[in-house]
Amino acid sequence: MKALELISSSTFELVEKAVPEPGPDELLVAVRACGICGSDIHGMNGSSGRRIPPLIMGHEAAGVVEAFGTDVTGWNEGDRVTFDSTIYCGECDYCRTGRVNLCANREVLGVSTPDFRRQGAFADYVVVPSRICHRIPEDLSFEEAAFAEPVSVALHAVNRVQIAEGESAVVVGAGLIGLLIVQALRRAGCCNVIAIDLAEERLELALQLGASSAFQPDQENLQDAIRSLTGGEGPEAVLEVVGISSTVELAVNTARKGGRVCLVGNLAPSVQFPLQTAVTSELDVLGSCAINGEYPDAIAAIATGEIDVRALTSCIVPLAEGASWFSRLESGQETLLKVILRPG
Repeated sequence: MKALELISSSTFELVEKAVPEPGPDELLVAVRACGICGSDIHGMNGSSGRRIPPLIMGHEAAGVVEAFGTDVTGWNEGDRVTFDSTIYCGECDYCRTGRVNLCANREVLGVSTPDFRRQGAFADYVVVPSRICHRIPEDLSFEEAAFAEPVSVALHAVNRVQIAEGESAVVVGAGLIGLLIVQALRRAGCCNVIAIDLAEERLELALQLGASSAFQPDQENLQDAIRSLTGGEGPEAVLEVVGISSTVELAVNTARKGGRVCLVGNLAPSVQFPLQTAVTSELDVLGSCAINGEYPDAIAAIATGEIDVRALTSCIVPLAEGASWFSRLESGQETLLKVILRPG
């Protein structure tokens, strides 16, 4: 099979690999579409320590069941499938209590660390445990179905803040996940969604996708403007989707007293934190990690159009062109949200 392999820092080659054999509880999936994630771009140069080469990356994918292991039930060759990015054990305390995203033995598809290496889906075929797989409707394209992973991430973040009907929210960071969160908040009943980002074109897209208002972070009197749009107190919920000191500080300072701040972005491993504001405003500060059961809801939201992923698709290109698109994404000189690679 053909695979796009990270062979050294920010360097890819299209290589020939043996088709992997599914284990007893695994599916062999013929990959039809796989999206390039922002974490792949941030990790490909080795700075994150989570993409140690040689590695086949890719965890936002969909395809067709080609074969399956001896212990697999309920799946047949030709079934259309997508899958979670988190490989959880199903046996640890976290898994048994329904928090599979915190699995003590957690691995991530298309990621390698000093502790594990799990080959991903930038290839003609990938093997994945059947327990993380989900069927996709016949009328849903593979390219749209590949969005199930990032849409699930967005839904999980919104589930963490427990939006009540009619509440207001601010989304700090209107990249791909932020734009999905804007839509997920609207879907959850949020009446007033305010987007903040440096890029004007992303703010325009946020407005198209359901944001009520959009601001750049350096706008004069930004906090006053947000308070005037949220009953004078600020929003009930703020979701931070960048993960650097300045945006975390902005998120905490924007929430109303007694509000909720959900930290979704993790671009930096550590940040400065406005502790006194969080304490004196008695904020609920939450983290959001990956996905915990949101896949079926994500597939349904994409299929019905409640969450628009086509508007976020920058291009669909052959796997063979993947190296050049990684380079373009890493340069950051173009307005690209989601590039989807198509094997085969």
